[in-house]
Amino acid sequence: MPLPRHYTTVRHSNPPLSSENRAAYVAAIMNPDEKNLPRLECPAFNPSRYEYLAVQGDEGDSDPSGIQYFFALDLRECLHLLPRLIGSIVEAIRFLGPQSCALSIIEGNSHDGTAEVLEALRPELDALTTTYYFKSSDINPKQGDRITKLAELRNLALQPMLDPNNSELYPPEANTTVIFLNDVAACTDDILELVHQRRFLGADMTCAMDWTYVGQDPTFYDVWIARTLAGGDSFFNIPADGNWNSAWNLFWNEPTARERFFAHQPFQVFSCWNGATAFTAKPFLEKKVTFRAPRKGECMQGEPQLLCKDFWWHGYGKIAVVPSVNLEYSDEKGKQIKEAKGFTSQLVGGEGHKDDAIQWQTSPPEKVKCIPDYGHQFFEEWNKTQPGV
Repeated sequence: MPLPRHYTTVRHSNPPLSSENRAAYVAAIMNPDEKNLPRLECPAFNPSRYEYLAVQGDEGDSDPSGIQYFFALDLRECLHLLPRLIGSIVEAIRFLGPQSCALSIIEGNSHDGTAEVLEALRPELDALTTTYYFKSSDINPKQGDRITKLAELRNLALQPMLDPNNSELYPPEANTTVIFLNDVAACTDDILELVHQRRFLGADMTCAMDWTYVGQDPTFYDVWIARTLAGGDSFFNIPADGNWNSAWNLFWNEPTARERFFAHQPFQVFSCWNGATAFTAKPFLEKKVTFRAPRKGECMQGEPQLLCKDFWWHGYGKIAVVPSVNLEYSDEKGKQIKEAKGFTSQLVGGEGHKDDAIQWQTSPPEKVKCIPDYGHQFFEEWNKTQPGV
């Protein structure tokens, strides 16, 4: 039987991982107490905060409401991050209810053993009774139209949820939450906090804050995608010469977002992604929204920002950043960012912390900053090129 377009067989590293190494990675992923492989050390999370999220089905039976949590990832060359990243997902799945969760991973162009380990997880996840979709793809965003290919990869990760043959798993009453993660060092409570805040706030999408280290101090990373609500501006100002010297001055022109950011309270934005997000599946299932590249005449922007734009167009504009969830893209730097910003469990479990609702704004900003490159920045109507506009 021919393989579907873009799908390939599992790639083997060069040289292939030994069976002992594959087994070690699988054991580290499935057992949070396994210490044989390094990973970001996360504190135990407080289960009482998230207990209401868990799905309680009859033992041995799938929950009648279908899959409620759909984990999606596109991964490449991230073998050493798997114990923390996939290990946290597995722990979240166990907590939420394995039969009500699905995990979909698209691997691409890895030669470090990433694909081999992810394929070797299948028997363990089958035993856990979690629906597991795993495929390798030969789509390479480094060749050709990058945004188009990134959008294709993200859509591939969501494809099992949209497959008509799987419709019984994703009925409208399931109100499925998609948890889409980049290759970040995420703790279990990072994931659960995004899901909790989506439910508590009544949000259509919640995003983390992701960081990088371009110098000694942490710098907000996803500045090309993220836009504020009041002014449709970037989270920090980047002048035409492209310097990030103002990266420390987040939300310099939006006082409400700035105040809530420093209080570790969620705030509404026009768009975000920021390494990890939880969002409603309804726009995909009911409105046929997909990840996409810019249309002709549309601002050159990333596929996550375009997704948020399409969410707004279809009435799903309750999009919020959750600043208590702070992520980085390696175990080592993940430890640094957690030490600098705080672990989620510390920030939401501290004395006096209380979840604060958002007064949702139903209209997006009239104009949103377009940054095709730092030397050419301008504001344009938020709904430019939308159908009927």
